[in-house]
Amino acid sequence: MKKNFALLLFILLYNFTTYAQGIIQSREYPKNFFRYPLDLPPSLAGGFGELRPAHFHAGLDFRTNQQSGYPVHAAADGYISRLRVQFGGGGNIVYITHPNGYTTVYMHNERFSPQIAKTVRDYQYQHQLFEVDFTLPPGQIQVCKDDVIAISGRSGAVEGPHLHFETRDTKTEETINPQLFGVTIPDRVPPVIRAVAIYQLDGKPFSEKTQHQFLAVTGAAGKYHLAKPRLIELSGDIGFGIAANDRNSASANPNGVYSIELKLDGKNVYTFAIERFAFDQTHAINSYIDYPTLLTANRFIQKCFILPGSKISLYPQSVNRGIINFDDEGLHEVEYVVKDVAGNTSTLMLKIRSKHPEHPIAPFKPQGTLFHYNKLNEFSNDKVKVTIMPGNLYDDVDFIYSASSEKLPGAYSVVHRIHNRFTPIHDYYDLWIKPDIDLGKYADKAVIVSTTGACDSSYYENGYIRAKSHAFGDYYIKLDTIAPYIVPLNIHNGANMEKARGVFLRIGDKLSGVKTYNGKIDGKWVLMEWDFKTKVLSYTFDGNLLPGKHVFELTVGDYKNNNAQFTADFYR
Repeated sequence: MKKNFALLLFILLYNFTTYAQGIIQSREYPKNFFRYPLDLPPSLAGGFGELRPAHFHAGLDFRTNQQSGYPVHAAADGYISRLRVQFGGGGNIVYITHPNGYTTVYMHNERFSPQIAKTVRDYQYQHQLFEVDFTLPPGQIQVCKDDVIAISGRSGAVEGPHLHFETRDTKTEETINPQLFGVTIPDRVPPVIRAVAIYQLDGKPFSEKTQHQFLAVTGAAGKYHLAKPRLIELSGDIGFGIAANDRNSASANPNGVYSIELKLDGKNVYTFAIERFAFDQTHAINSYIDYPTLLTANRFIQKCFILPGSKISLYPQSVNRGIINFDDEGLHEVEYVVKDVAGNTSTLMLKIRSKHPEHPIAPFKPQGTLFHYNKLNEFSNDKVKVTIMPGNLYDDVDFIYSASSEKLPGAYSVVHRIHNRFTPIHDYYDLWIKPDIDLGKYADKAVIVSTTGACDSSYYENGYIRAKSHAFGDYYIKLDTIAPYIVPLNIHNGANMEKARGVFLRIGDKLSGVKTYNGKIDGKWVLMEWDFKTKVLSYTFDGNLLPGKHVFELTVGDYKNNNAQFTADFYR
């Protein structure tokens, strides 16, 4: 009975990863259900799961001929389930829930269709907010396949016009590669392998100090080899990495690969496949890539071994987390198999001579305080406290603290070096810094800043300034007593704005950041739209503003309760 159960378990685990069109996926998805959201020939500026700073790309970026203004169509029947307007991020966003259990998402739109636009505007005025995010009941706005729901553009945090399109599991909200639904891009081009990396791990936590080597790769048409072919001698616990990308037949833009398999003597020891992922995992890309190399060389190396604290579910299979031990004095073959979502394949073979270590591997001895990835970690002295909750480190960390001997200009503490910038944090940790002098009535104006200029949300607590920091680095205390700035662009007191399209101003803050802004005309709140790229705040005149004299008022506040005001009479 036990043998039969083991056999059944093996069969179930084996079948968990199915191979459709030669690619790795855990399940089948409905084909020919979703249409392309644009009427343009499909061409990508960005692929699903591409490596981006601090996240995996969650959808497909469809090109729009470098211009705005194309109709965006509902990919299938359904209802508008969520609408969102962001200052940055996806800009103007539409969510459509479909009856087959999936939701499609459309981002960076220039504007919504009239019915959707009215729904959004009504909500903005009701809550007196520009940035909104709200859900709708199934019966409020029904859409049919092909309906125009928006006009494409470049709203939010993007450089050029395009449509960002996602397919999500409605229940779990995991984002799924749209090409698995048949929303495909012509592709007969195999991935390109550019380099491999070899890491000497030997039971030590991965860090910027991990001994490694990068080997250049050359080849074409899916067949790759070392630029300088040789027999590689290795001993001990080894992790491998790879630099690879992909192109399709519709554009020359480099995209990410779909899957990576690492084989030892023909047997898989590690598999990565970018089929689907949850958004609370996306920041864990910093555990997947060689993060120190990204910071120092601006180069993405995909590590093919799994850190013990990794939160990524993109590993269908691994043996010993992908770490290979070489100690048998034998010859081995390490092979990479890299595929795109169309099944085009590239391979690379490495010849390895395994050797016994020349010297016994010394146990790891931390130079500072050893932080564990799966435990609560705390550090404190008379000036600083650090608390990291379990799950925010990807590996154990040899935590090092130091402090400078002098203050920077305008600082109210010395610079405290909280470990170093090469170790990523999954979410945040709590940081307390004690001012070097009594801040008195200015305590609520204190902020913790880093030497790179970033500012964390900060507040006074029991003699310390406390902040939630998202990165290790160099931190100190400053005071924010300066109000945000307001620069009028086309309005002044007494301005004749009869022919103007609207009111335009540029706003910002030099330390803690803009938190709120409110515009009024003749005492009534009006919708001010803030553009992420230009930082221009604008109000567009509508037909409700009668001819004559009017009063425009704008108040802008920062996170330390400093407020700026601008008032001007104008005429229409």
